[in-house]
Amino acid sequence: MEPTKVITIRIDEKLNEHLDNMKERMGISKTNLIKNYLEFSKYLIKHKTALSSLNDRDLVVIKKSFLRNLIEQLEEKEQLNYGDKLARFVNDIARIYGKQEDLRYKIDFCDNLGFFNSFFDDNNYLLTTKKFGPKKFVEAFLWRLFKQKELNSNYIEEEMKGNKSLRQKYKSEIKKLEISSSHYSYEFAQIPKKQ
Repeated sequence: MEPTKVITIRIDEKLNEHLDNMKERMGISKTNLIKNYLEFSKYLIKHKTALSSLNDRDLVVIKKSFLRNLIEQLEEKEQLNYGDKLARFVNDIARIYGKQEDLRYKIDFCDNLGFFNSFFDDNNYLLTTKKFGPKKFVEAFLWRLFKQKELNSNYIEEEMKGNKSLRQKYKSEIKKLEISSSHYSYEFAQIPKKQ
């Protein structure tokens, strides 16, 4: 068990009442509620009137379903592009903290920012909920996260249609697994047992 510290802070009565209401709503202790908020500081920075990432990028909070719907409206090539960009953001944060090779850290980061739950099968394959986004977006995101390189931008239906060799290359590289009907899973998205 890691050593712990006690901290004492003074808050106004309105904030105290709000915390009491939130603990009741969530069904947890006030201590656990406050710890959850403090833990969040490992993933983002809360300024007085703004949010920013650990690498000092401006952030905004939006509904997950709204973001997913926006991404689903994009053409597959753009979905690949946005998946890659979002994973580069996660990789950049990991690099800042010397954890670029630490897949567990990066998956935990995604889990704590609400991208998707940290969920693995018995063989340590990551199962990514389909609610995270459309298939091409998720493939590009996970490829960049695990392989730290860009997924081939020709791996879209428009390019692979009628191109048997490209489709075969795609299938042999991506190696989609059928572990769960409500999750994406790929052979490349596996955490080694030792991590």
